[in-house]
Amino acid sequence: MAFTGNYTCTSFKLALLGGEMDFSSNTSQTFKVALYTSDATLDEDTTAYSTTNEVSGTGYTALGETITPTITTSGTTALVDFADVSWTSSTITARGALIYKYDNSTNPAIAVLDFGADKTSSSSTFAITFPVATATSALIRVK
Repeated sequence: MAFTGNYTCTSFKLALLGGEMDFSSNTSQTFKVALYTSDATLDEDTTAYSTTNEVSGTGYTALGETITPTITTSGTTALVDFADVSWTSSTITARGALIYKYDNSTNPAIAVLDFGADKTSSSSTFAITFPVATATSALIRVK
């Protein structure tokens, strides 16, 4: 098992402070989530999307699916929420996922999701349900 938890990637934090990431709806930036097998080594040091140990299977396409971010606040915390994503009629086994900015070049990493164990779909829907966007549970929070 190479997954060891959920992480906001360090390179993302630098890119955010450098103005290279824009989650607002008036941007042309595209964000994706890709699924990975238990052989993948993804953690806070992950810097970019990679095809190494990305899942393959019916209903899944390399690069993953596009996800839609929404920025908002909860109290004094700014946060990013993502719309849930699914792969219908799929046969997939995944241990985790990588959220990244798709730019058709460097594809910088944002966050690593560890599912805790292999999750499988068999000719059914494989879904990622993102946490409720609050000051204590959103995947990306700035306090």
